[in-house]
Amino acid sequence: MRKRRAVALLIETSNAYARGLLSGIMSYVRQHKPWSIYLPELGRGDTPPQWLARWKGDGIIARIETAEIARAVARTRLPVVDVSAARHIKTIPWVETDDQAIAQVACDHLLGRGFRTLAYCGDPRFNWSQWRAEHFARFAAKAGVHLVVHASGLPHDRPAPLGVEHRHLVAFVRQLPKPVGVFACYDFKAQQLLDACREIGVAVPEEVAVLGVDNDPLLCSLTTPPLSSVIPNTLRAGYEAAALLERMMSGDRVAPAAHLIPPIGVETRQSTDVLAIADRDIAGAVRFIREHACDGATIADLLRAVPLSRRVLESRYKKATGRTPHEDLVRFRIDRVKQLLAETDHPLERIATLAGFDHPEYMSVAFKRESGQTPGQFRTQAKGR
Repeated sequence: MRKRRAVALLIETSNAYARGLLSGIMSYVRQHKPWSIYLPELGRGDTPPQWLARWKGDGIIARIETAEIARAVARTRLPVVDVSAARHIKTIPWVETDDQAIAQVACDHLLGRGFRTLAYCGDPRFNWSQWRAEHFARFAAKAGVHLVVHASGLPHDRPAPLGVEHRHLVAFVRQLPKPVGVFACYDFKAQQLLDACREIGVAVPEEVAVLGVDNDPLLCSLTTPPLSSVIPNTLRAGYEAAALLERMMSGDRVAPAAHLIPPIGVETRQSTDVLAIADRDIAGAVRFIREHACDGATIADLLRAVPLSRRVLESRYKKATGRTPHEDLVRFRIDRVKQLLAETDHPLERIATLAGFDHPEYMSVAFKRESGQTPGQFRTQAKGR
């Protein structure tokens, strides 16, 4: 009987993103050859376990966040897949979230709520935060909206004292033009922003709407108000990392390339549940589409709900949102399809009904046109199969 491969997972269990990676890795293991897993109790950036120096395993999947972890991993001379964006070892493959796709989803979400002023609040310690800032700025410029970027002035190599960072965020919120949609680099930063808004009496989401990333269910539900968040596909990222490591342990040469995983969508909660559109008729039209797109509503239904002719509606809608009413109807439905494909095992017929499509065949055509994939291809990738 062949001996099981021994694999070390140097991934913290202290946050939802990392736990999602672990779930994806275990999904791969359950579906393929079993591994003997070594999972030490770690926090983000902790020192590597002492046993790693004398460990006789077969491979490692690690969040290589510090030079110390990088040195310890390199000394093992084992196949390694990195699941961090820090890039301390540039000669190994790495799997991470697609920060361009995350920025696009975030920008679309805030623009869809009518904001013509956007802001970005990042953390200078992390590459992924800087990349999200760059992509978000490009998408905002393409949409022709005003963008404010938080220049924290805080350390790039270590966490800032909590009180100092809080004062910086309070000052940032005070000087923001309002109403504004703020994209925070991850949920923890978004929580800090909401705390700053609450301290100085800024209304969320009416004056400042806040969107995070990671969709940590505990963190998002504990904030006041509950936090909207971009949903990363951590299950697929972990699965992809495990598949790459299996290839390397089998002797395949794997290029030190990035494997970037796009997000699933946005989980909308109260922190962005607002419409910042001055044209009240169009605000009503957008609200109608948001509430009824997945009920199968049509443009004819919309015209019965809004006191405008079709020509005037489409002209003013396009001016306010940058899209046509039909484009938004399809967009909301496709977003719902993506979420159902990723989070359920419903057949396509059931998903079409829940997303407001009359026929699964039409849903599949629309989905392929909008996403470039069939629903089956998207589900396979989203679930890491």
